[in-house]
Amino acid sequence: MEPLPKPDALLALHGVTEELFDTLRVWFDVPERVTLSLEDVDSAVAELADPVLVAALAMRKLQALRLLAQPGVRTSTDVVVSIVQDLDRALLHAPALHLERRARLADWDAAFEALVESGGPAGEDEGAGADGGEEDAEVQAFRALHGRLHEAAQAVVEASEGRIRYFV
Repeated sequence: MEPLPKPDALLALHGVTEELFDTLRVWFDVPERVTLSLEDVDSAVAELADPVLVAALAMRKLQALRLLAQPGVRTSTDVVVSIVQDLDRALLHAPALHLERRARLADWDAAFEALVESGGPAGEDEGAGADGGEEDAEVQAFRALHGRLHEAAQAVVEASEGRIRYFV
């Protein structure tokens, strides 16, 4: 069988993967290089509980998906679906883990001092919730990008009529 052309939703992942990749790097302070322990089969237990490493592994999958979304790079239905599925759990939980990590790393004494010095929390007409609103917008944008991965996987399945087919 001749390879099928990649659906537009898959080709459109070039920018999506870049934005998700960059957001994970910022949210989790992922370094440019990450080392994995292969000392023994159980060495991953501690590593996979570390949100930074989970984000790093998701970033690696995003790199692979970005490559596969390029025109002319051969891929198949099962590979695209598998990578999107692998990414799903990490991307689904990333916003909550990011907020938990931020709360854990916050200097609460300094935040309380700033609150006291400012005379208390701002009222609604003084811009209260602006940070929360921005955070909500950031998380919503992240979730929308995550949804585009699902749209691409669905488009690949539909184009291949539910069978494993090759795409270029």
